[in-house]
Amino acid sequence: MKRKVRQYTHEFKQEAVHLAIKSGSVINTATSLGIPVATLHTWMHDLKKKGKLSKVDTDAGKDMSALVDENRRLHKALAIALEEKEILKKAAAYFAQHLT
Repeated sequence: MKRKVRQYTHEFKQEAVHLAIKSGSVINTATSLGIPVATLHTWMHDLKKKGKLSKVDTDAGKDMSALVDENRRLHKALAIALEEKEILKKAAAYFAQHLT
């Protein structure tokens, strides 16, 4: 029995890789496009190897840097909130001891 080999256009491959990077899930992208996960991983690896992956993913890089900046900002805000919470706990314990 002959195995049927699927042929994909270069544009389809690039768009599939772009979608996988943008969505963040290679498995979900491959499933939704109806292609094997290993095939999509191979296409991504080949584009990385050729140095063309950055050309495919110009918008996602900008989005990713914005996400990293927002993540840093949120971590700083969380650290401040946790510090304030600890100070308030200590103040509440102090006043509870001295007002009774």
